[in-house]
Amino acid sequence: MSLESAADELLAAVEASPRAVAAHDKAAWVGLFTADAVVNDPVGSRPHIGTAAIERFYDTFIAPNTIAFHVERDIVGPATVLRDLTIETTMSTGATVAVPMHLRYDLVEQDGVWKIAHLAAHWELGAMIMQLLRTGLPGIGAALKLGPQLIAHQGVGGVAGMMRALLGVGGSGKREAARVFSAAAATDIGRVRALLGGGTVIELPAGTPISVEEFTNRARNMRWHKLIAAGRTVTATVDIDAARGVAVVEFAAGANRVTGISLFLDTGAAHRRMPAHRQHGTAG
Repeated sequence: MSLESAADELLAAVEASPRAVAAHDKAAWVGLFTADAVVNDPVGSRPHIGTAAIERFYDTFIAPNTIAFHVERDIVGPATVLRDLTIETTMSTGATVAVPMHLRYDLVEQDGVWKIAHLAAHWELGAMIMQLLRTGLPGIGAALKLGPQLIAHQGVGGVAGMMRALLGVGGSGKREAARVFSAAAATDIGRVRALLGGGTVIELPAGTPISVEEFTNRARNMRWHKLIAAGRTVTATVDIDAARGVAVVEFAAGANRVTGISLFLDTGAAHRRMPAHRQHGTAG
């Protein structure tokens, strides 16, 4: 199978998700996932594992809302699609929020069909809550409705699991990631080494380990924006030479020490620029 056709199949599997949500077809949406799939939405919250949990996720966060994708770019690699986008959610009270996001789909082929094995949604819960409350009474009403929905579908433990997303590396993690990017862009290998230490795994492109020296050389003059802190990760939209992509920076548990950097970059046939129209769907 050619790179182009493989990329088309992976992207088609991912694009089936917003179509199912637009149709409010729960069975079709849940059927896109493997039986033991993991939905981590947002990253940092308690994951939803397996079909029953993913069905409850749909009932809680998808069914009551109207959600639109504004996709800037899809990066397609071996068995992975990473979407750079903003998701606009309109809740039953009329409150609307627009959430910057990076979505990572890891897929597996089962009986000739690509299925989602892991969905990681990188977005900031705290920023979304503040945006929701700034909409006034509709936002307050939506927040008051969401609490009972969470308890009904997820239980008290599910509420606590969702709130875990408020913790993580936060702004200090974003500043640390930016320091690493800045040092690499300036080809300051000594600074990069000092910031990363000896055990950091760097992949450029994702899945291909490289040395600190090669990272510093290849990332010279890199540019970045849209930093998102979710759990123990920071993601960013990046440009390296003529390639645009998304960097995923992993941090150690309990410390703002970078343990991994993976850069997902477009490679010609393996990326898609989305047309300037609205795709309806959800973070799934």
